Amino acid sequence: MKCTLSEAAAAKISEVIQEQEDKTLKLRVFIAHSHGDHAHYGLGLDHPTANDEVVPTAGIEVILEKGNEFLDGVMIDYDSERDAWSATNPEKGNHGDH
Repeated sequence: MKCTLSEAAAAKISEVIQEQEDKTLKLRVFIAHSHGDHAHYGLGLDHPTANDEVVPTAGIEVILEKGNEFLDGVMIDYDSERDAWSATNPEKGNHGDH
């Protein structure tokens, strides 16, 4: 599985993790809702389970659920001016902010 973080997203995640008491937390990208041929994504801090794959990208370890096709190829960005996150998966035809 693969995941891409923009430089801005990687920097912000690093900052957020450093603010946590538990420094072993990793970024989890998950499917908040899926329907038809696309998904809506969510982000959080978590620890991996046996059902997860940990993917290193841009110096950050990202947790993805094994075998979830909507997560393979997901791209995460962060806009500091708007303090807004976006998660898309162009490989699955998802080019909007989902």
